[in-house]
Amino acid sequence: MKTFKLIKLNVLEGQDDEFQRKSIPLIDGLIINREDEENKWLIEAYLESRFKDYFQPYFESEQDIVLQAKITKSSNKPAMFLVKAIDINDIGDDCNVLFIGTILDYQKDQAERLLKSLLDKGLEGEELLAAFKDTVETTST
Repeated sequence: MKTFKLIKLNVLEGQDDEFQRKSIPLIDGLIINREDEENKWLIEAYLESRFKDYFQPYFESEQDIVLQAKITKSSNKPAMFLVKAIDINDIGDDCNVLFIGTILDYQKDQAERLLKSLLDKGLEGEELLAAFKDTVETTST
């Protein structure tokens, strides 16, 4: 297992590519790559107690949640996870929420869709490469 510091947490609400990002301020947090055969990750978010009510319906319904997390340092690109809330605990005046799930290879999927879109427009060769590079640079800033 590998353990990392959770720096930032967002919940992505919505469907398909129409997501609204809800920022969840952390008191502290950890993320653990369990390195098991199912590629599961465990995320612990230590939060103000007011977020208990926000996550409780997810916990009770066992509904999937898409999380966007920054790991180790704020300059890292965020990773996307498909998780379920598996536990919520009171800790003094605060709470922690435990999630388990898998990391999503969102960037690969996004790149494949972009490439297909450019190919569908009839681009090829150097023109295709230039359009792909331009679009990738624009969306990553």
